[in-house]
Amino acid sequence: MARNIKTRLGRRHSPMAQFDQLPRELRQWLATAILPWSAKSVLKHWKAALLRAGGDKGRACALLSELEARCIARDASLIWGACHPAATPANTATRPSPRAMR
Repeated sequence: MARNIKTRLGRRHSPMAQFDQLPRELRQWLATAILPWSAKSVLKHWKAALLRAGGDKGRACALLSELEARCIARDASLIWGACHPAATPANTATRPSPRAMR
């Protein structure tokens, strides 16, 4: 009996396999991350953070945490409203309200 394993799509990489290939420090940081980072995206930011940190992995993790906080602050007012604690005044003033976008 033929199995359904022949496809023209080719082999795809498993997200877990990509995660397992990340550096140990980065995997540990991801375990406590708030946002659902993809392995490809976080690896790109990790490499940039390592360059900025001069190779210091602890500082690179701190830079990733700062990046994550900026991403959350950028979107907080749009998603949860201007009263959300993570919403920054600059973001609430420059971004249109969800009602204005309808």
